[in-house]
Formats: sequence, C-alpha cells, structure tokens
Amino acid sequence: MSDMLFEIEDKIATLTLNRPETRNAFSDEMLTIWADALRECQMRDDVSVVILTGKGKAFCAGGDLSTMGKEEPANNLKHYLQTKVHPVARAVDQLQKPYICAVNGAATGAGMDMTLYADMRFAAQSARFAETYVNVGLAPGDGGAFLLPRLVGLTKALEMLWTGDFVSAEEAERLGIVSKVLPDDELQSYTREFAERLARGPQLAMRMTKKAVYDGLRSDMFQALETISSHMGVLSDTYDHKEAVKAFQEKRKPDFEGR
Repeated sequence: MSDMLFEIEDKIATLTLNRPETRNAFSDEMLTIWADALRECQMRDDVSVVILTGKGKAFCAGGDLSTMGKEEPANNLKHYLQTKVHPVARAVDQLQKPYICAVNGAATGAGMDMTLYADMRFAAQSARFAETYVNVGLAPGDGGAFLLPRLVGLTKALEMLWTGDFVSAEEAERLGIVSKVLPDDELQSYTREFAERLARGPQLAMRMTKKAVYDGLRSDMFQALETISSHMGVLSDTYDHKEAVKAFQEKRKPDFEGR
C-alpha cells in the first residue's frame, strides 16, 4: 500500500497521508508522491479543488524520529529538507487551485507546518497542534517560523515555537489557525461538501483571487491594486462573468464553466 493515497472524483483531488502506524510521519515515498500529485493537480483540467488529510487517528507527526540520523549524517539534514521536504512546499506555492486541509488528528512539527501551507484548515475536535521541533533540539524546518506569525501574530507564534506546547482544536480556531472545528465523524463530509461548493464556482475568478491574495502578502497596497485591476480586466471578458450577469438579470443561479 502506498504511503500517500491520491484520488480524483468529481473535480476534487484527495491526498491522504497513509502511514497510520507512524502517525503519518514522513517517508521519502510519501513526500515524492505528495509533491508530484500537487503538480499533477495544477496541470489537470479535471481538478478544481485539492483536499489534504490523514489516515488513522493522527494527521501527521512530521519527520520520522525512528529513522532520523540513521539513514544519513546529521549534517545532511539541509540536503534532505531541500530535496525531499521543501519540494512539497514549492508545489503548493505553484498550485493555483483551492487547497484545503482536513486535520483529522494531531499535527506536530513539520506535520503542523504542512497544514499551514493550505489555504484553509478544518479540524476534528480531537485534533491538536504543536510546533514540537524545540523538543528535539531543532528549529522549525518546514516553514513554521515564516507561516505561523502571519496567522497568530509574533508573540503567540514565538510562544508556540519556543515551548512546543500543544493547542487544542478549539484554541486553534480562536487563534485563526483553523477555520472551523467539527465533530470527528463529520470532518470529512463537511470538508468534501465545502470542496464541492468551491468546485461549482467560477474557477478562473477563484484562481485569480487566490493569486491576488498571496501576491498581496508579498507586495505593497498600490502594487496589489495594480495587479488586481489587470485581473479584473481579464475576468470581465470571461464566459463565467457574462453568465453570472445574465443569470442575475434572469433571476436564476449561474452555470459556471471555468472559462
């Protein structure tokens, strides 16, 4: 059985971390499939939304401590991160489609970092989050030091990064780490229904909106206004925009085609 499951159905791709016996800790196979699957999702016209989740009771424990330091010298950790772990982050950065994480259990260390790359996160009530690198004498190696302060603010981020303490799903929602907390048995169905709603939306507009949001985080306001004006000019000439205006005038729901 593969360490990462990859399925596509009704324009929704689902990536499932599949090493429940290790709390879905990373393996080389998992990371390779993960990055490749994200690149494939970006290229495929039959994928509009991507869901990431985990198999079993945990979401992801990050690096596998049972093998860390055995397979290669510690001074090659940088090479491992750059060639195995960070390609997933780079593939996420190139994904123009909605990327939703359904956090089904504990997300720790790089496992928590990987949730932060998603556009939004829904969490099961049993989920917990912790930046546990400090507990093994390491710094956050998969983007946590960059991403977490942008969600929770500098002070709370440093508290989490320096202590490695867990926060509950409810606390994560209060902090803005997750959008919604669901009963464990409702997480997957809610995430799927939300993804289906997005998949029915105007895909070009949604992708340009995502690009505008992330570009805006990397630029100043006036550059963001310049960029979004160009996007709006393109979108105003699309079928979906014209169909939406026509549907409004005819008092019906628009039928978007992603063009």
